[in-house]
Amino acid sequence: MKGHKIINDPVHGFINIDDELLLRIVDHSWIQRLRSIRQLGMTNLVYPGAQHTRYAHALGAMHLMETAIQTLTNKGVIISEEEARACKAAMLMHDIGHGPFSHVLECTIVKDVSHEDISLILMERMNKEFDGALQLAIDIFKGNNCKRFLHQLISSQLDTDRMDYLKRDSFYSGVIEGSIGSERIIKMLNVANDELVVEAKGIYSIENFLIARRLMYWQVYLHKTVIVAERMLIKILTRAKELAMSGKELFASPALHYFLYNDINAESFKSDESISKFTLLDDSDILTSVKTWISSNDQTLSHLSKAFTNRDLFKIEISRQPFAPHRIQLLKEAISKKMNIAPDEMEYFLLSGQVSSKTYTVGYDRINIMFSPTYICDISEASDMLNLQALGNVDRRFYICYPKEVDE
Repeated sequence: MKGHKIINDPVHGFINIDDELLLRIVDHSWIQRLRSIRQLGMTNLVYPGAQHTRYAHALGAMHLMETAIQTLTNKGVIISEEEARACKAAMLMHDIGHGPFSHVLECTIVKDVSHEDISLILMERMNKEFDGALQLAIDIFKGNNCKRFLHQLISSQLDTDRMDYLKRDSFYSGVIEGSIGSERIIKMLNVANDELVVEAKGIYSIENFLIARRLMYWQVYLHKTVIVAERMLIKILTRAKELAMSGKELFASPALHYFLYNDINAESFKSDESISKFTLLDDSDILTSVKTWISSNDQTLSHLSKAFTNRDLFKIEISRQPFAPHRIQLLKEAISKKMNIAPDEMEYFLLSGQVSSKTYTVGYDRINIMFSPTYICDISEASDMLNLQALGNVDRRFYICYPKEVDE
């Protein structure tokens, strides 16, 4: 078949793409850029196998979307070819706005612009380039004027995005507790009153899905080493931005240089130049720059860059309660004495904050279990095993990070 592409994915097996529009999207440079952005950022510092990319995730999510649509149409749910194509296109593009190391970029060199905002901006740009062929995909992505269950397949508490990344991240990290039966879940999907539901036979797969999500957050996504590495990289880029805005010349790729030396916010990001520079950024821009900054004349930037590059990470302490002000003050005094750090630079050597996760939000965009066409209820009511009220609570933990030398 002309234009037919088969991709061998280690997670889902063979992924077939035989639609001209989808092939054009896959081959677009903005999608290809995702090959150079790791899905899990710095998680490979803990799990060496976690080297997979957002490109592979986009393909996997599209594949699961195709499987879900086939399942629903086989059960009599009306989904047109145009809607099916649009849903798959939306999954290919849903992560297009991620920058290198994702949320690190949002916290440092770009202000008040989330990757979701950037994804929509880029989708709209691509839609113009594709002469409006992506409009339905964008509408479904945004939940505008579409069948609700189609939007739920893209964005909900049980969407094809989460189903792919949980299974993929578990596979590559080797954390088997995060493995889910995505095929089983999809085969149990149905639609009732324009809402996505799970047939009662799939309830145990949903319970496993929620438990796996909770375990993956604390074992992988919010692992203590990942937290400290990410916070150190944030401080490195924050320091580089501070130096750049003060006029100090730093090594950086042209794309990174643009964001370091310009004050980019939500409005200015929409400019052609900002879009052009952003779509050239990937992990290599950051990693190469950080490695080069080891030789910087600025001792703060140099120290942080060397520690990060050599994986000589700060020590991290995690608590379920906020750290006492007295404890923070003692650490500041120890850092100042041991490392001769000025008070105005203390923020780069004593990092503190909190992280949180929430497994399931009861009553919001529910995961509905269908026992019969007339009896449908929330998983929190249907499950006789899970305490979903507890899983619905925000699990918050506090951290402080500081150089290991201080603890010697």
